[in-house]
Amino acid sequence: MSTYQKIKLHKGKEVSILRKHHWVFSGAIANKDESFENGELVEVVDHKGNFLGIGHFQHGSIMVRLITFENEKINIEFWIKKLKAAYQVRESLGLTNNPMTNVFRLVHGEGDGLPGLIIDYYNGTAVVQTHHIGMFRHVKDIANALQSVFGNQLHAVYDKSAETLPKNIGVENRLVWGEPQTNLVLEYGCQFEIDWEKGQKTGFFVDQRENRNLLGLYSKGKKVLNSFCYSGGFSVAALKAGAIEVHSVDISAKAIDLTDKNVNLNEGFGGKHSSTVADVVKYIREIDNDFDIIVLDPPAFAKNIKARHNAVQGYKRLNAEALKKIKPGGILFTFSCSQVVDKQLFAHTITAAALETGRNVRILHYLSQPADHPVNIYHTETEYLKGLVLYVD
Repeated sequence: MSTYQKIKLHKGKEVSILRKHHWVFSGAIANKDESFENGELVEVVDHKGNFLGIGHFQHGSIMVRLITFENEKINIEFWIKKLKAAYQVRESLGLTNNPMTNVFRLVHGEGDGLPGLIIDYYNGTAVVQTHHIGMFRHVKDIANALQSVFGNQLHAVYDKSAETLPKNIGVENRLVWGEPQTNLVLEYGCQFEIDWEKGQKTGFFVDQRENRNLLGLYSKGKKVLNSFCYSGGFSVAALKAGAIEVHSVDISAKAIDLTDKNVNLNEGFGGKHSSTVADVVKYIREIDNDFDIIVLDPPAFAKNIKARHNAVQGYKRLNAEALKKIKPGGILFTFSCSQVVDKQLFAHTITAAALETGRNVRILHYLSQPADHPVNIYHTETEYLKGLVLYVD
């Protein structure tokens, strides 16, 4: 039995928890005790006092994020159990001992039943990123549990929570345990250098692995434009697959430096790659109509529901420009990572862009996040990445 302070819900508000949803909203809570501290563990009970789950309290709209629906202690054994379960999923996917791919996501927040926790594995280094103070308080236990789960596959644990937690609590990114042996990783045989200290997210966009591999299947002998290239993942995948020419574009000079570095890590690409620092929309407007493949992988245009309308307009404008410029018979890979723009709305937006151009467009693939970024069937908010592969006449 837990010994945590109890939060009681209004009658009927337990339904979503009984359906295994991890969030408890402020309006569901009957006893709003101001003595509760941000990040503390609490036990959630229904209006009759029946146990529902244990989670982290935080003042705000989402007041509790449940990390278990069982009445258990949150200790090192808990973390070992949860991380072992996550590891077993990745093991079943063939990711844990793969000679061609040694980078994958171990924990995907609610997708693995752990709201606010992201762990990416980079060839011996686990990078932990917490998204609220409650989860951050467990980082040392999480690091110890990771050692237990990975054994000699793990050399270091790095905490990169400073970017995702409020600045006023004074959190700094730091090495929690061990010493990294390398920052080089393989993805389907492509080599990349990972900067988990200063790079975006945990250092790499792990979620595009399968989509990069799919791009490779289309790229042999093709001229490819990779826009919003960041660290050049799609560029390297296309070159590795035999693209005759790849152009990488990003508004960030640091991103272009990362791309060039990663292209140069892989042999045999000499003279086939060029990179440009530029605004993507302006760049596409000025290119010739001779690209066989265009990749549009922009950052999230909408961080919240209020920004959704402007995001949709942004996606429409961007995709219309690419559809106008792509070579007849060309293929467009287009993505959105805005969680508030669902896959149906995204598809409708691309349809509107296609109508604006008047070109004949066919959908070849509906794309999503890979299996190591699982979508919790009871918590669909864990689905965020969506994409389309389009054939354009």
